[in-house]
Amino acid sequence: MTDDTRRDDEGFLIRPVTERDTAPLAELLREVMEEFGAAGAGSSIHDPEVQDMAGAYAGEASAYFVVEADGRLVGGGGLGPLAGGTPEVCELRKMYLRPEARGRGLGRAMLERCLAVATQLGYHRMYLETRQTMTQARRLYERNGFSAVGKPIGHTGHFGCDAWYVRDL
Repeated sequence: MTDDTRRDDEGFLIRPVTERDTAPLAELLREVMEEFGAAGAGSSIHDPEVQDMAGAYAGEASAYFVVEADGRLVGGGGLGPLAGGTPEVCELRKMYLRPEARGRGLGRAMLERCLAVATQLGYHRMYLETRQTMTQARRLYERNGFSAVGKPIGHTGHFGCDAWYVRDL
């Protein structure tokens, strides 16, 4: 269900994360978080899973995908159970694109992939946390059916986030 690979017309490849992605993906996540001033305490870049994304998303209730362009990782995004949430709610996690990959529909493609997989895995709602400063990301979520909620759901530990969204699947 999550092992397919898709290439778009511009040559971008969306595929499941592998062990060889560990270091480049951690670097990508750090770069994007620093770009948005979101690398401090309470941000997802400090989650232990960043050091082993393939292992962290190998479970049956999780999936993570990367976006490649010319053999270089330019994005990623995934989903998994919401810590401290109910079993029917998943969390969209660590969905980031490098600047050169933005504005090309890759965020939408990644989000659609994650929504489809979440439905296949039996989830009924998707939750996400972001920051007000990530305006492009928030617009993407809102255009794709996510509604803002006034406070965090679950217990992710990401107290650096200040915008929370949910969507029924």
